[in-house]
Amino acid sequence: MKIISLHNNEKQLIKKSIKGDQQAQKLLYDKFSPKMLGVCRQYIKDLHFAEDVMINGFVKVFNNLSSFQYKGSFEGWIRTIMVRESISYLRKRQFVVYDDDALEGNGEISPTNDSLLDLEYVQHLIDALPEGYKAVFLLYAIEGYGHKEIAAMLEISEGTSKSQLFKARRMLQENLSLKGMSPKSKSANKK
Repeated sequence: MKIISLHNNEKQLIKKSIKGDQQAQKLLYDKFSPKMLGVCRQYIKDLHFAEDVMINGFVKVFNNLSSFQYKGSFEGWIRTIMVRESISYLRKRQFVVYDDDALEGNGEISPTNDSLLDLEYVQHLIDALPEGYKAVFLLYAIEGYGHKEIAAMLEISEGTSKSQLFKARRMLQENLSLKGMSPKSKSANKK
């Protein structure tokens, strides 16, 4: 008789979790929580708040587990819940759509190593974006949503979504070029 490890059979874990098996629920949580904390952290600067949002997201995952239809990946389904939970958190904090006047005095963060553009520095640059810019940028560039979907999620107009993305990209490019890290400046330095 062949014994199938509980760790390796995701479908079995889901079925047991639906029935209230706490061990199966813990295994699912342990498997997906590190990645999902990363998803929440992309939207929410403070790690403690990101953890709270992730935990609330997992409560929704387990409460709605029976609605998962095995179409697409289970991880993608959880990720969608985490993104929506993060957006909901931002909305509750009354995140606003920024205009250029609101950007004055926005502090600049310098990289830890001028010669390397590492992921941590890029995350710092993204974190420095005003919340409205950051949310639209992440939903569009990282999650792959279109402007119509973003507008519906954030309860803004499609034009505002496009404007926020444009301004977020411009701000990121300006911050990168201030440190000589823009793609144009790198190619110029090689000549």
